[in-house]
Amino acid sequence: MSTPIRAIVGLGNPGPDYALTRHNAGALWVQYLAEKHGHPLRQEKRFHGWYTKLPFSTGDLHLLFPSTFMNRSGQAVIALSQFFKIDPENILIAYDELDLNPGILRLKMGGGHGGHNGIKDIIRVYGGNRDFPRLRFGIGHPGDRAKVVNYVLGRIGSDDLNLLEDSFRDLDGYLTNIMLGDWSTAMNHLHRSEK
Repeated sequence: MSTPIRAIVGLGNPGPDYALTRHNAGALWVQYLAEKHGHPLRQEKRFHGWYTKLPFSTGDLHLLFPSTFMNRSGQAVIALSQFFKIDPENILIAYDELDLNPGILRLKMGGGHGGHNGIKDIIRVYGGNRDFPRLRFGIGHPGDRAKVVNYVLGRIGSDDLNLLEDSFRDLDGYLTNIMLGDWSTAMNHLHRSEK
């Protein structure tokens, strides 16, 4: 895979009630990146979210945390995409994944929505195009489908939050590789066996 990344959108729900919930794993990574690089996210109405730009020698990296609720994530993604003329394959969507254990992350290009409402809406606004890169952060599964909604909207426990933050730090060393499209190097390191 050799798809350079020009923007990262971290999916989540807005507001303090959702700030540390499992469903906000992708948004938490974007917030982490913005703070680590000293470019805090600021509300940007034209992108329907909180936005900043990180300058790198390889080019600018746009970061966005949509202020729409999860099931309207596509509204923010398409606004950013159209304004900066960034194709879907150059926007990395970061989000939570029930089918991966906490602390596990996976990069992939394209695929279905897997029941994730944010991904479902992004596919919708792109006219059915599924060919955009994804970074999935494992949050684990409650073991019963009937418990999923409350589980993803529940707060991340301290142990799982530590694992998630470890994943963010793991990604630090491979952000440039991801931006340049050198996904194989990043994937070889990051796609390790389950912890």
